Amino acid sequence: MSELLVDFITSLDGYASGQGWPGFWGLEGPEYLAWLGEQPEVTYLMGANTYRLMSGFSAGEVPDGLDEFRPEEEASVDELTRASKVVFSSSLQEPLTWANSRLVRDDAVEAVRVMKSTGSGLLSTIGSLSLCRSLLRAGLVDRFRVVMFPVITGATGAERIYDGYPDIALEMIEHRTFDGRTQLVEYSPRVLEHPPLGAPA
Repeated sequence: MSELLVDFITSLDGYASGQGWPGFWGLEGPEYLAWLGEQPEVTYLMGANTYRLMSGFSAGEVPDGLDEFRPEEEASVDELTRASKVVFSSSLQEPLTWANSRLVRDDAVEAVRVMKSTGSGLLSTIGSLSLCRSLLRAGLVDRFRVVMFPVITGATGAERIYDGYPDIALEMIEHRTFDGRTQLVEYSPRVLEHPPLGAPA
């Protein structure tokens, strides 16, 4: 049986990216990069928007405001290109051009439920905020991991991660600090039917 990880990198205030900021907010350090390089083989799950963005990066496109990727960002894109990827979309057309990508048009929640029960190894989301919300609501997520970079992007932050989430209880299973500044926290999540003091009136 496969294990499902929802994995985010965020600013301290819960944004997935920020206008005018480089990848990793420009704050990735040697400990964090070494840890990234030690991660096990994984199958990445994503939606159409994340696929379009990341496959564009792999084809040489760079975000607005940048002339080129830094070596750390290029290495991250190259790793994603080599990895197995499952893309959930009703709008994308086959064949997908990004290497090692498979298109699934079926309902994502049910497809991931089957993948978990019949497969092995680690499944991990990348980006795809609405997909992550759906998988959490369905109770399919085994691990919820956030790496928080030491910035607050209240003026320029984009993609608020937790808007629209259900209430979730989190039991910590791992934590560590990279380079004296970047914090990893990993939890086992449990979706709550209502908060501890009862359902809202």
